[in-house]
Amino acid sequence: MNDAPATSVVCDAGPLIHLDQIDCLDLLADFSRVIVPSVVWSEVDQHRPHALRQSGVKFERAKPSAGPSVELASLCRLLSLHAGEIQALQIAQEFRAGPFLTDDTAARLAANQLKISAHGTLGILLRAIRRKQRTSEQILEVLHALPARSTLHVKRELLTEIIRQVEN
Repeated sequence: MNDAPATSVVCDAGPLIHLDQIDCLDLLADFSRVIVPSVVWSEVDQHRPHALRQSGVKFERAKPSAGPSVELASLCRLLSLHAGEIQALQIAQEFRAGPFLTDDTAARLAANQLKISAHGTLGILLRAIRRKQRTSEQILEVLHALPARSTLHVKRELLTEIIRQVEN
């Protein structure tokens, strides 16, 4: 993920929920806008009601102004995307916002096809070290505790590799 200050980011539910579970939602505070599609807002509000009321993070609820593009509609059918992922991708296309945050593999594939930069919870954690929001030691603590503290599904091999990268 680019380390230059980003003006905005569009979020799917996963990273918002997972970052809240590990007490790292504040890592989104350096974005001037954290755009949350209305469908995603409702989903996050259902699972983590206090998450979107974090002080210091500028959450902005948004709806797409039009239906999905032909290309996005095709990808939705092909990849069985959920309503929140579809809305987030629509908004990312429409606003030409910064990165799209998702932990869903199918949504990442769709973003890639649409030429939208996609990152997830792990990317935000690694970015926090580069941006000096957290020390390597603090992020290592979070990474080691991730399986017990979060519902994020990540392959053990991937988590081990990321921990190794942070340690070096």
